[in-house]
Amino acid sequence: MDIVLFHSTHGPRPAVRAAADRLRGAGHQVWTPDLFEGRTFDTVEEGMAHKQQIGSDELLRRAVLAAAPHSDRGLVYAGFSLGASLAQNLALGDEKARGLLLLHGTSDLPPDAAADGLPVQLHVAEPDPFETDDWLSAWYLRMGRAGADIEVYRYAGAGHLYTDPDLPDYDAEAAEATWRVALGFLDSL
Repeated sequence: MDIVLFHSTHGPRPAVRAAADRLRGAGHQVWTPDLFEGRTFDTVEEGMAHKQQIGSDELLRRAVLAAAPHSDRGLVYAGFSLGASLAQNLALGDEKARGLLLLHGTSDLPPDAAADGLPVQLHVAEPDPFETDDWLSAWYLRMGRAGADIEVYRYAGAGHLYTDPDLPDYDAEAAEATWRVALGFLDSL
């Protein structure tokens, strides 16, 4: 499977490379675009300030440009938190998208979003300060109306970016469960 994997607001940290290596080890081709031009951040606040300096439109433009050379292959779009939001936007705009793997995040949908039969898997902490229960319920309904085939996995007690071993949110048990399920999802596509 060909996968484009977008980093979070923390930037292209070692956990993103490790995730890509894990996916490659399972036989997948993976690209990890650096949308922050090498900058990494220790806190969400620092990363969000950098994102605001770049601007949402520019960040989306960078993501589109990074995925474009591979999109004719029928990509699986994936991402961590902010990167999941970008992955969702790109997958919904790509008729050839093979799947969408969302780790720690989602994005709002335009009213005319179409995801006819798109396999979507979401992994998120429970509770999550950025993905509240109300938000996730509304997101699930909108994605379903758009035609997506959705699976949602919640991890009680885990922190927001629980798959990154270098952050305080890390939860080894939840991270391993996420990767086990996600690899099964990718193998099914």
